[in-house]
Amino acid sequence: MILSTYLFVAVPQDRLRYAVGVNMDKIERLISIVMILLQKDIVSAKVLSNLFSVSKRTILRDMETLSYTNIPIYSINGVNGGYGIMDEYKLDKRLLSSNDLQNILTALSGLEQILVSNEVETTINKIQSMVNSNSIENTIQLSFYDWSGRAEILQICYKCQEAIMNNKLVSFSYIDKNGSETNRIVEPYQLHFSEMSWYLKGYCLDRMSYRTFKLSRTDKLSIDKKSFIPRDYLAYQESEKRHSVQNVTVKALISPSIKDHFIERYGRMSVEYYSPESYLATICVPEDDIGYQFIAGFGTNLEIIEPKSYAENFLHFLSKIVEKYDLQYKK
Repeated sequence: MILSTYLFVAVPQDRLRYAVGVNMDKIERLISIVMILLQKDIVSAKVLSNLFSVSKRTILRDMETLSYTNIPIYSINGVNGGYGIMDEYKLDKRLLSSNDLQNILTALSGLEQILVSNEVETTINKIQSMVNSNSIENTIQLSFYDWSGRAEILQICYKCQEAIMNNKLVSFSYIDKNGSETNRIVEPYQLHFSEMSWYLKGYCLDRMSYRTFKLSRTDKLSIDKKSFIPRDYLAYQESEKRHSVQNVTVKALISPSIKDHFIERYGRMSVEYYSPESYLATICVPEDDIGYQFIAGFGTNLEIIEPKSYAENFLHFLSKIVEKYDLQYKK
């Protein structure tokens, strides 16, 4: 039996056991029937009864039992009649090769740590049932930081996802980067994962404009009973792309110890040999606190040399940090 031929339709085992009692032979026969129907268009009751050495009446009762599990089985009368499963529940093997399925499994298994759907594990199990277990080599492993706060953020993600699916408003208190707290009511449209953080994109009714909210800055998020009529968010996304903030091209001397960070983010062409002690990196960064924080993270391993205006603004950013500690420890 080739499990990779069609998408496996999971049978809820508790519901199946309830329907057939404790007769495990019948359960095994029912599962086998499902797998056969997934691989065939129409299978007659006679073929199934001969295959399992049971009567046609038993096959009829099996089909009634399977219908209780919500598997979309239909019957066709006549000489060439029989039983089948609706085509939309099948996946033609020509669409996905074994390598395709393994690639999907690799991606989902790694991203399972940050994805917000409770059905991810079920999806993974379905795809695994389509692939010969002996062919899964596990040559690639994806890992993400297992931070304590991530579980808390995911609970907020679940609420946001539910609100998005049902066109429900969400309300929450929000603390911006300056520490100011405001109450917001938002039409949620999209959850966005960037770098290491989750964001909610939506239309803020308090500001009457589209806004992006970092979920770790939200508190007391709840789903309102009130629904909303969705706006044309796709049109806004296209407009946002056209008016996105332009980055500044910066040249910096970096130590060999951090060369790999720039190769990973900007590619090998962005780094060139400068001297035995340093490399010259050409990178694009935003001219704001986000860009300054990124550069500051490399400490003394990085020195901006061009443009001078960016270096001066970065120095001003650093001076404010030093000033804060000077006030604290020189009292």
